[in-house]
Amino acid sequence: MIDPVKPSRRAVLASVAVGTVAPTLKAAETQAEPPHDPRLSLWYDKPAAVWTEALPVGNGRLGAMVFGGIKRERLQLNEDTLWSGGPYHNVNPKGRAAILRVRELIFSGQYAEAEKLADADIRAVPMRMMSYQNAGDLLIDLPRVNETSVSGYKRELDLNTAVCRTSFTSEGIGYVREVISSFPANVIAVSLTATGGPLDADIGLSSGQRGEVTTSGDELTLTGVNNSDFDNPGRLKFQIRTRVVTDGRIEAYGPTLRVRGATYITVYTAIATSYLSPANVSGDPDALTRSHIAAVRATSFETLKSAHITDYRSLFARVALELPEGRGGNRTTASRVENAVGLKDPMLAVLYFQFGRYLLISSSRGTSQPANLQGIWNELNRPPWGSKYTLNINAEMNYWPADPANLSECLEPLVRMVEELSVTGARTARDLYGASGWVTHHNTDLWRASGPIDFMRTGLWPTGGAWLCVQLWDHYDYRRDMAFLRRIYPLMKGAAQFFVETLQTDPKTGMLVTNPSNSPENDHGRGSTLCAGPAMDMQILRDLFDHTIAAATILKTDKAFAAQLKTTRSRLPPDKIGKTGLLQEWQEDWDDTAHDLRHRHVSHLYGLFPSQQINMDETPDLAVAAKKSLDLRGDNATGWGVGWRLNLWAQLRDGERAHTILRNLLSPNLTYPNLFDAHPPFQIDGNFGGVRGIIEMLIQSRAETVHLLPALPKAWPDGRLTGIRLRGDVEADLIWKDGQPERLTLRATRAGQRTVTFGDRTRTVSLTPNAPTILSWS
Repeated sequence: MIDPVKPSRRAVLASVAVGTVAPTLKAAETQAEPPHDPRLSLWYDKPAAVWTEALPVGNGRLGAMVFGGIKRERLQLNEDTLWSGGPYHNVNPKGRAAILRVRELIFSGQYAEAEKLADADIRAVPMRMMSYQNAGDLLIDLPRVNETSVSGYKRELDLNTAVCRTSFTSEGIGYVREVISSFPANVIAVSLTATGGPLDADIGLSSGQRGEVTTSGDELTLTGVNNSDFDNPGRLKFQIRTRVVTDGRIEAYGPTLRVRGATYITVYTAIATSYLSPANVSGDPDALTRSHIAAVRATSFETLKSAHITDYRSLFARVALELPEGRGGNRTTASRVENAVGLKDPMLAVLYFQFGRYLLISSSRGTSQPANLQGIWNELNRPPWGSKYTLNINAEMNYWPADPANLSECLEPLVRMVEELSVTGARTARDLYGASGWVTHHNTDLWRASGPIDFMRTGLWPTGGAWLCVQLWDHYDYRRDMAFLRRIYPLMKGAAQFFVETLQTDPKTGMLVTNPSNSPENDHGRGSTLCAGPAMDMQILRDLFDHTIAAATILKTDKAFAAQLKTTRSRLPPDKIGKTGLLQEWQEDWDDTAHDLRHRHVSHLYGLFPSQQINMDETPDLAVAAKKSLDLRGDNATGWGVGWRLNLWAQLRDGERAHTILRNLLSPNLTYPNLFDAHPPFQIDGNFGGVRGIIEMLIQSRAETVHLLPALPKAWPDGRLTGIRLRGDVEADLIWKDGQPERLTLRATRAGQRTVTFGDRTRTVSLTPNAPTILSWS
């Protein structure tokens, strides 16, 4: 028998020391758990039958999908560095010579021939990148439970506390399970309790990786090696270590731990791999899992849970959104999604908004990897698109809400990935293009491969690194942190340097264009997607050059390089409006004859959003052309495609169109019962795009201007949005009533002015550091 123990101060301090920005023991003991708010809970009246009904928990690095089973609980486990293969460089040695000929073919209009040559001599070997992996399952069987005699079943995910809870009664015994993924403690913890009778459980681990399960006392250990992939041998060691704490009896039965006669069982699980960096897999997962488990060995679940909630709420509780109650509050979350289009349920948008913030906190924190195509939740070893980082929209979209939704810390993993890509990308720039600086294409993975992969009609797109740098500048623009700007300036400069050296003179116009490239991932109808100077590339490079010039000016450095960039920027072709009034996607006016006029990508509308080059006030003609293009593309697309459209219509200040698109995004066509975005299949980018879109409907910031309720739909006449971040390091609270702003509160860290607009009304306000500025519109 293992007796329950009270944690010593030393033990608890050890348990939180493994995390970052961990709460103190005093805070964990004194901060009360917030009252339960059913409006911020996903809840269901039956267990998950499939993965997209299970509920996610995560601490940035460790993820689990909780199925809430009755007789068997399944936690499908992920660790963010468990990918297939090992370090590799994916540049075709024939590519550098082939690039020159491909450019000639594209400029001469021989697009199909250019693509054929690129596929033969530029496409990387291996053709595909590595895949994010499923670590395995933690299985908890309850042999005493009779599934035919169950009442009061409920499973829920409380967004206020990041606690997943399952409860039910079977034959007079009340069972409760709680699951957390603790950032301070670096473990996944499961609490099982029973009232009215004994608690028995059989606990085991399984995995689709190459591994073996062993038992020792109160611990289970699964030790293995990751999968090989596309002739890249698996070189990562990994380990899952599970420890059981209980007042019952524990005995080993093969690879399973049996617990009998308990009133409570706590299961702590640590996972680690040998990954140290994109080029180093020499770490010791055994030592890591031992240290993580040792740190919580004498810590009760309640103490761990309290520290977890304190830490989580330090991020989550910053922002609140209130909309009219509607008629969905008493329904299960699955029912609300099923009826999202027909049911007047504005609070479903609130739940979706806060769930998206929860997902970002749970999948991108501290020293974790960035959120990938599925965040950190994936049950397959060959997931769709490898569950990797797609840089022609999806990886960037994952971070659209980070700053405005007041989760700036969650961007740190992305910053580190860009720093790592600047290293591998410098090698790709040299080996493939003969250029300095750095470049990455439309995909990357854990190993930070940066060459063009897949078929060249999608993979030969060189502006992935440039877009990532624009995303980092955006973070600076929100926070105005000089130390951060100094950190990212070399990344921006290196990305810009690559294009200074590789842009080609268009023989028809004399302008500088990318070549080869494509407009992700659309076919212009002339035998290929390959082209020179698609609109998206030019828009991204205008942003990259402008921001790099601005950064150099602010930092008072590289005056000559900034001047060179200004000259190069002046030779980039501008956005164009075609003969049918559409914003052109390509340098040629091909939009009305393109292969897919309703393509899911709206790449040429980057300039409208997330960029601010096109807007209703300063470039109305281009905005009208963008609107016409958006109308032609239609409102239906994949989940992330609809999320992008939501933001675009918000920029066009069409609240009813934006609301229609949001309801479509929330419908069962594009949202699973657990609120995961349906590409389909699941991709997390649609969730994050939806969060940003809701913000953009309610408040927008551009430079020193704040736009209130720019796309407010009639369905949201009254509401409140608090804690949102604006550009220039300003926090805002907004209350509106009867479709009109009632009060705006701005909190700034530095003095300045803001122009605040609502419709055609404009006011200028002065900001005082660390004191609220309140603007009443009544």
